[in-house]
Amino acid sequence: MVQILCFIFTQHLSIYLSIYLSIYLSIYYILLPSIAFCFYLLHCVPFFLSHSVSIYLSIYLSIYFCLSHSFSFFLFHFVSIYLSIYLSIYLSIYLSISASSSLYLSLTQPVHYLSIYLSIYLSIYLSIYLSIYHILFLSFLFCFYLSIYLSIYLSIYLSIYLSIYLCVTGDRRNLNI
Repeated sequence: MVQILCFIFTQHLSIYLSIYLSIYLSIYYILLPSIAFCFYLLHCVPFFLSHSVSIYLSIYLSIYFCLSHSFSFFLFHFVSIYLSIYLSIYLSIYLSISASSSLYLSLTQPVHYLSIYLSIYLSIYLSIYLSIYHILFLSFLFCFYLSIYLSIYLSIYLSIYLSIYLCVTGDRRNLNI
């Protein structure tokens, strides 16, 4: 009994620590450049470190919740869905805004592609996850509708985003020629 309680406690502690660290690090690395003494070192390094930490934590949390959902309680299903949706929306908005407003466009161009691939990965992951979840638990119809709306939203978002991005990069190439 004590081992089960310790296992449950460590699972909850791990989840809360991961959520806390993802929010804390993303806020910390956004605020750090404005307080910096050296513009290049404290603006460039935290900017890319913030991307890396956010991406790492989103992938870590989605894998962690997928693996823990077979061992854990009913609550983790909902936490996993909401956290994945939050992180997909947060990362797509954050990477889009920070990459477009960056002074280091040549360094942040891979961030555009990473944002696109991450959004595609999360849309596929969420639609598959919510579809399977809907089949396993037929009483939760909202998961089915959430899966449909999320897939539609992300497909529209990605098509608009890619169209604008291709137009902007196409215009820049024409101006350089």
